[in-house]
Amino acid sequence: MILRDHEDTIVALATPAGEGAIAVIRLSGPDAIQISEKCFRGKTAIQSQQSHTVQFGKIIDFNNRTIDEVLCTLFKSPKSFTGEDVVEFGCHGGQFVVKKVLEIFISAGARPADPGEFTKRAFLNGKMDLSQAEAIADLIYAQSDRAHTASLAQLEGKLAQNIRQARDRLIDVLKLMELELDFIEDDLEFVDKSKVLALTEGVLTEINVLLESFRFGKIWREGISAAIIGAPNAGKSSILNALLGQERAIVTHIPGTTRDFIEESLIIDGILFRISDTAGIRETEDFVEKEGVKRTRQIIEKSDISIIVVDRSREMPEEERIFISDILTQNKFPVMLVENKIDLTAVENIKSIEIPKRITKVRTSALQGIGIEELKSALSNFAESAKIASNETSAVVTSRRHQASLLHAKEGLEGAIDSLKKKASNEFVVVDLRTALDALGEIIGEVTTEEILNDIFSKFCIGK
Repeated sequence: MILRDHEDTIVALATPAGEGAIAVIRLSGPDAIQISEKCFRGKTAIQSQQSHTVQFGKIIDFNNRTIDEVLCTLFKSPKSFTGEDVVEFGCHGGQFVVKKVLEIFISAGARPADPGEFTKRAFLNGKMDLSQAEAIADLIYAQSDRAHTASLAQLEGKLAQNIRQARDRLIDVLKLMELELDFIEDDLEFVDKSKVLALTEGVLTEINVLLESFRFGKIWREGISAAIIGAPNAGKSSILNALLGQERAIVTHIPGTTRDFIEESLIIDGILFRISDTAGIRETEDFVEKEGVKRTRQIIEKSDISIIVVDRSREMPEEERIFISDILTQNKFPVMLVENKIDLTAVENIKSIEIPKRITKVRTSALQGIGIEELKSALSNFAESAKIASNETSAVVTSRRHQASLLHAKEGLEGAIDSLKKKASNEFVVVDLRTALDALGEIIGEVTTEEILNDIFSKFCIGK
């Protein structure tokens, strides 16, 4: 998507594509009312209609034929979502009707909107900052209570408020330090360097708190990836089915049934879990199964937590014991141990493995549903342990773009602090503070490039 001049008028379907009871078609731009007047017949002209009101009428084509009966809602500039004149038409939701109405508006002078262009115009017209604009997309795609809560907090401007306060303090200091540079030959001092150091360290502390919040903000937004791993026939697929409450994975007594991974989503206590049932780990000559085992190892490396499933009812082969011991002792990533098939006679083979105290253990019978709620509780506890203390008023970083900008700001602040402690020239301090200021500005849109805006808004759906 290119960054267009927003002096033209755009139109798009604002509700999901497909058949439904109603569909909303949105126009925004300087000619939104004029274009709408060409295609709409109501009791009064749209121009004379009061803002934020609705009237009934008809959409007609250029042969004066009625296409649909609609409700016309008017939002006059600047009190609209985009800050421009906005007209929305609620028509019947048939695909043919929607297509026909859109064609009429385009023929009347509007152009099809780019993905996210309505929200982009809202940002460019000062109706919201960039972090709030991004929060709209997050709110649309939120899949859990926590993701919804985090997106709503960002939309309300909690993150932006923290960033602005930090930037304002840096700007005040920068003005005085740059003024000193103008009078460097006169050896005049306009600011106490010890106060600059204290202020910079204070801002750095706030940035570190925001960066720390990304640990659980990422979980809230993207969910937790959990890989169910273990030997063939240990009951991995049965565990997945029991967690989901439905027969999603094929379960047989034949080892190696799962040859590729299956991923499903599950909400536990408001947290999204993306759970993968993987191919059983074992030595095999079967090409397809061998590829599945290879992918399993790759999934383990990328997952937030691995759930090792062990069959308590049979002797443990040496290759399985070595594999499990290796996973448990690596300490590269969180691991949970599930002893499955407790409804059968136990061999107690798990005793041959040294299990670190940090490992959570759960006993289950997946086929009988025993221990499944305990497993869900253990997963929920893992999600809680991944968080830091927060409350409803805290700003939470959920975006990797925001994290990258905060890390860049941190580098600048640390450089400025180092220069201040070494009593270096103002030029060095100013450059680093300016770096931090610009990095923070990227988050809320005070500092933007066409490339950044195009990347952000291209991920939106058309009509938003």
